[in-house]
Amino acid sequence: MIQLHNVIKTYDDKVQALKGVDLQFKEGEFIVLKGVSGSGKSTILSLIAGLLKPTSGEVIVDNKKISKLPDHFCSEFRRDNIGFIFQRYNLISTLSVHDNIVLPLFPENLERELLEEKFQRTVTLFNIKHKEESLVKNLSGGEQQRVAIARANVNNPKIILADEPTANLDEKLSLDFIEIMRGLKATNKTIILATHDPLFFHLDFVDRIIEVKDGQCY
Repeated sequence: MIQLHNVIKTYDDKVQALKGVDLQFKEGEFIVLKGVSGSGKSTILSLIAGLLKPTSGEVIVDNKKISKLPDHFCSEFRRDNIGFIFQRYNLISTLSVHDNIVLPLFPENLERELLEEKFQRTVTLFNIKHKEESLVKNLSGGEQQRVAIARANVNNPKIILADEPTANLDEKLSLDFIEIMRGLKATNKTIILATHDPLFFHLDFVDRIIEVKDGQCY
């Protein structure tokens, strides 16, 4: 489903973030990318999402060479296939929970009824319905995390990418997040999670742990 072939990524400051990475991810797998900050984990996620292009090599998702797609088509691909959970949530603090979650749906020009149907399904699934009119800036960290997860899933994507999702959570909220991921895994979504949190290293529903170190995978 997802393939990286001999991927090299060098940034403008000549830092080589990835050094010839070869990876394959099957549909429905839950994969943990394990490594310290700066090891290359986030770069791998951004390449899969089409947020970055490799310096050389290929990134293929569902038989599409997304590393070769123009930015406009990458955006459409990401909208239709990828749910991205960011470390710092990337929510708009002055907007409501409702408006943050439905934001990814606006480019589709959906009928209002269908948009609200998707919203209600998502907030119910992630237990955030009671906060739908609250401003994000007034929510706790755990509630903001749930909003971020809901936003990533409002389009029911096949692939979930999560970048250090528990970095700003305490242990209880981290365990809550893990249970949400367990539920998503049960729906056959492909989940790739980048973390250095040891809570993820011994979970029974994780299919593989890939160590990322100095731009290489083991």
